[in-house]
Amino acid sequence: MRIIYLHEYFTTPNMVGGTRSYEMARRLVRWGHEVHMVTSDRSGCSQRWFETEEAGIHVHWAPVRYSNYMGFHRRIVAFARFACMAARRAAQLPGDLVFATSTPLTIALPAVYAARKKSIPLVFEVRDLWPQGCIAVGSLRSPAAIAAARWLEAFAYRNSDRIVALAEGMKQGVVAAGYREDRVTVIPNGSDLRLFRVPARTGREFRRRYDWLGKRPLVVYTGTLGKVNGVDYLARLAAAVRKHDTEVRFLVVGSGCEQRKVRRVAEELGVLGRNFFLQAPVPKHEIPAILSAADLATSTVIDHPHLWENSANKVFDALAAGRPVAINHEGALADMIRTSGCGLVLHPNDPESSAKQLAEAIRDPQWRWQARMAAARLADQRFDRDKLAADLESVLLEVLPAGPRRLAA
Repeated sequence: MRIIYLHEYFTTPNMVGGTRSYEMARRLVRWGHEVHMVTSDRSGCSQRWFETEEAGIHVHWAPVRYSNYMGFHRRIVAFARFACMAARRAAQLPGDLVFATSTPLTIALPAVYAARKKSIPLVFEVRDLWPQGCIAVGSLRSPAAIAAARWLEAFAYRNSDRIVALAEGMKQGVVAAGYREDRVTVIPNGSDLRLFRVPARTGREFRRRYDWLGKRPLVVYTGTLGKVNGVDYLARLAAAVRKHDTEVRFLVVGSGCEQRKVRRVAEELGVLGRNFFLQAPVPKHEIPAILSAADLATSTVIDHPHLWENSANKVFDALAAGRPVAINHEGALADMIRTSGCGLVLHPNDPESSAKQLAEAIRDPQWRWQARMAAARLADQRFDRDKLAADLESVLLEVLPAGPRRLAA
């Protein structure tokens, strides 16, 4: 099977960001399929298309600069530019089907163009219920912009032979938009067990680098500091936790458009450099050491129901590392945490009660051990990336006419 895989923000383990597409694609290659990844070089260093091979994946990089620090209008320009460039490139590549993953939803434009041009099936992956999230955070405000976004959403679904959703709530959103339920498959983010199951000494070595850490309890956040993420919540939580336990440390590793806000809030609350620390983002292959050192990993969003049904990479990385997870929202992840006992569900607007809950849990050896075991079990039994990649392969094969199948075991 020859797959034209479109993902505007494709990332390898040597880069900063989530690696779902890399992990899925390299497994498809290992199983004998040919994968052409069409993506963007966001660095601004290149002026023309270039190609590399990453773990057997043929990667086509378009020179489209992008940053989380860009304003909304500059982002839209970047999305449009990539859509135009990717449409032409994808239509020229050999392929039996097109597989496109959002965000942004504008990836549907080159995906549909290439699939129609080549008369091949299209499978579309929904990573976020866009545009609902953008409307919720105020990025889309004008009636015209909202109408255009909803049209694009309907266009993407209407022209897809199958849809992959990363969470059950996302599937229900797709169905509510009018797509047939029996053609939507939920394949959540996965846990990369081989990457994150590191020796305990890896975490100890990380701890020894910092005088402020040592053997103290550590809460970590590894990811984007964007408007949706609401990471200033952790600065407020750190301030409240100090009233219960002055030794607990919070470490945020990442960057984004809200970085200055997070720093400002931490400074105003008097926790920056005391029990709350900020570090620059690191490549994915360095995250296992941070999680190995952590007693608790976190994932946050601003308080809005449209953002509850997410499938954050950082949650599944923590599960792979066998680390408890704390989130500050409801939804399927909250249900999973409560049912399995793999972490904490904190109140989004009550840092005082959340601080007490966290401080008690993180100092309870029995709770930590049980939560770690529950996290590891979830990663092994439900979210092993190998199994999820096989599920994706099955979906892709189902849309093909009789013909190309897996070429190698």
